Amino acid sequence: MTMETIYIVEDDDNIRKLVCYALNHENYTARGFSLPSEFYRAFEDIKPDLVLLDIMLPEESGLEILGKIRSYSPDMPIIMLTAKDSEFDKVTGLDMGADDYIAKPFGMTELISRVRAVLRRSSRGNSRQVYKFGILAIDTEKHIVTVSDKPVTLSFKEFSLLEILIKAGGKVVAREELFTKIWGNFYGESRTLDVHIRNLRKKLGNAGNYIRTVKNIGYRIGEKNE
Repeated sequence: MTMETIYIVEDDDNIRKLVCYALNHENYTARGFSLPSEFYRAFEDIKPDLVLLDIMLPEESGLEILGKIRSYSPDMPIIMLTAKDSEFDKVTGLDMGADDYIAKPFGMTELISRVRAVLRRSSRGNSRQVYKFGILAIDTEKHIVTVSDKPVTLSFKEFSLLEILIKAGGKVVAREELFTKIWGNFYGESRTLDVHIRNLRKKLGNAGNYIRTVKNIGYRIGEKNE
């Protein structure tokens, strides 16, 4: 059985060792790094299946590392770790393409649940399916999105959101359902979904208008003047 590889970039020795121990106990292959420079060297050799990334780090911040990862690995699943639990950290990380965040102090059960949810959504099926709506097309096997035949780079969760909406075939997808399918459970952070939808619309350009808001319910794919 192939075990997913997870990199943890965390300068707190106790937290890093505890997280590595917990993940290894769950049959993941976990490697911890206290410095960004150590992480970059390992990343060049072996690409992980998921990165757990602290925000406050020596050498450079986790947000700077996030931006670099996204520039050359746009669909790499990334979960941010933050000690601040502030709206700024959450929104900034999500704006820059993080797929999820977890605030310290956190329990290992919650962390493992978040990791499983992200990895489950990142595992794509073997059968190729291409969905099209107007100038928008999404290839679920190759993880490719195009608008007017031009490729669009999306983060892991942005792609997952778009995939769920376009597969719904114009039907409304409730906010709670999106939270359950994308984040694994519903934990009340409506701002999280709002930020992802906003970013998705922006990246899709003209096709972003296809994502229609159904007030107090959720979202669907549809034309503006239906």
